[in-house]
Amino acid sequence: MAAAPAGTIRPVGPEPRTLGAAYERCRQLHARHGRTYYLATLLLPRWKRRHVHALYGFTRYADEIVDDLGSTLDGAGQAAALRSWGERFFAGLRGAPCDDPVLPAVLHTVRAFDLDVADFERFLDAMAADLHTDGYRSYDDLLGYMEGSAAVIGTMLAPILESADPVAAREHARQLGLAFQLTNFIRDIAEDHQRGRVYLPAADLERFGVARGDLAAGRATAAVRELVAFEVERARAHYRAAEPGIGLLAPSSQPCIRVAFDLYGGILEEVERAGYQILDHRVRVPRHRRLGVAGRHLLAARTAARAERHVSVTTPGAR
Repeated sequence: MAAAPAGTIRPVGPEPRTLGAAYERCRQLHARHGRTYYLATLLLPRWKRRHVHALYGFTRYADEIVDDLGSTLDGAGQAAALRSWGERFFAGLRGAPCDDPVLPAVLHTVRAFDLDVADFERFLDAMAADLHTDGYRSYDDLLGYMEGSAAVIGTMLAPILESADPVAAREHARQLGLAFQLTNFIRDIAEDHQRGRVYLPAADLERFGVARGDLAAGRATAAVRELVAFEVERARAHYRAAEPGIGLLAPSSQPCIRVAFDLYGGILEEVERAGYQILDHRVRVPRHRRLGVAGRHLLAARTAARAERHVSVTTPGAR
């Protein structure tokens, strides 16, 4: 198979020619690469769902440039591809024509909700950092990276999910982004190490007597297991800080975020269930549990969506 051109991802069906097709491409990316959160988004009203897919498409596309194109481009080529794609995005915001598989949907979503463009700048900066940074000294250093790679994704989503208290909801959304990101770092220790990166802070490795090379072993040592257990509890602190924000969201958004919250938190439970032996396989929440969690919130989601539709029909000026 020929290599994908710089700055593109491998095709999934025909190239988009309409705004609807761009949204569909984002949905396909979400369904393929973000199965847990994609399942949760199925509980959102349809009009919210496509905007969430668009933001996922934006983040996934950038991540593909940084990681998946590594086999076809050197670091300079990846940096140039990411920079070029970011320039197309910002040019599109200024009104320039945009011939791209996903950006028309992203641009439409940004304009529809007047999203903070600075969040997108910080995200692209974080993706660029992955091309030249292979680790972080302290947790504060890692948090600086995670602000761009994850916290801003939460704050991008907050206006779409709606809240009666947007300021408070934004901070809880930020914490949820951090919780999800640290969960991913814990789950993907071995995979990230293969890419030459160790996201867990060097100070934590030293505290538990773990060398970077220990993370390449097929079997976790006692020291590695203690390190992972420590990071699991740190992630849970972010979940605790995020959880009050779920109740601040519009009723039609709460089931989706509750399911995502429970299932991502469930990854940490699977890490514990594996005895922190996670270097030789990628832990997953079993499919039956994912479906069961989503099913428990399905009625609430449908009820809230019906109430929302009723308000939009009966209230002049409502969405």
